Amino acid sequence: MNPNTGWLRVLLILTVGVVLIAFAVGMSAQVQTTQSTTTGDISKQVQVERAEVVYVSGNDLVVKMDDGQIRHFSNVPESARILVDGKELGIHDLKPGMKLQRTITTTTIPKTITTTKTVTGKVWHVQPPTTVILTLEDGKNQEFKIPKGQTFLIDGQQVDAWHLKKGMTISATKITEEPVTVIEKQRQLTGSMPPPPPAPPADAPILVASAPPTPAPPAPVEEASAKELPKTGGELPLLALLGCLSLAGSGTLRLFRNRA
Repeated sequence: MNPNTGWLRVLLILTVGVVLIAFAVGMSAQVQTTQSTTTGDISKQVQVERAEVVYVSGNDLVVKMDDGQIRHFSNVPESARILVDGKELGIHDLKPGMKLQRTITTTTIPKTITTTKTVTGKVWHVQPPTTVILTLEDGKNQEFKIPKGQTFLIDGQQVDAWHLKKGMTISATKITEEPVTVIEKQRQLTGSMPPPPPAPPADAPILVASAPPTPAPPAPVEEASAKELPKTGGELPLLALLGCLSLAGSGTLRLFRNRA
């Protein structure tokens, strides 16, 4: 093989590659693409969960749900905030007995993205119903795949690929619609302090505790007998005693006289 022939072949391949790259860049520059987005009916779904704080330790939280289920939340982040009476509280501000409410609002937004691609050129070659090569405004040829059901605008009329002829100037538009659903979730956590204990009714009796009076100590027995005599003591026994003493004295004096 002639070395010069090999080098010429390599140079030809490189030249063709450069031409193809330039051709591709030219093709993309000739197709005009626009996009538009339309929004459908927006729907919202609200979910409310209620619970009561049972236990708080560090970043661990235990709550009791409305249905009686006990749920444990471990490692609650410091950034978590709960709106209580207009103030934002953190995990360390929660107390047992507090009421919590989490409201989850799910918004569903249906959207349709419409992509329109338009190209105008002169038919250089057509192979219906699959491909067509157009000469664009910059003088370069570009091959296009013909989608199923694609129509072309020729002299104000919409025709299919079988009506295309070399030399015709046509304008083709491809429209695609892609449905997209956007889901947005918004979470809000609120709470309330535990209620104060109920006040007693207005007509309820008020009980006042008081100590019973201290009884006086009993008087000594001696003092009581010294102050007053028994009710059985009177003057008659005393007179009888004095009479007996007198009689005894008289008898004693007589006895002494007789002996004398």
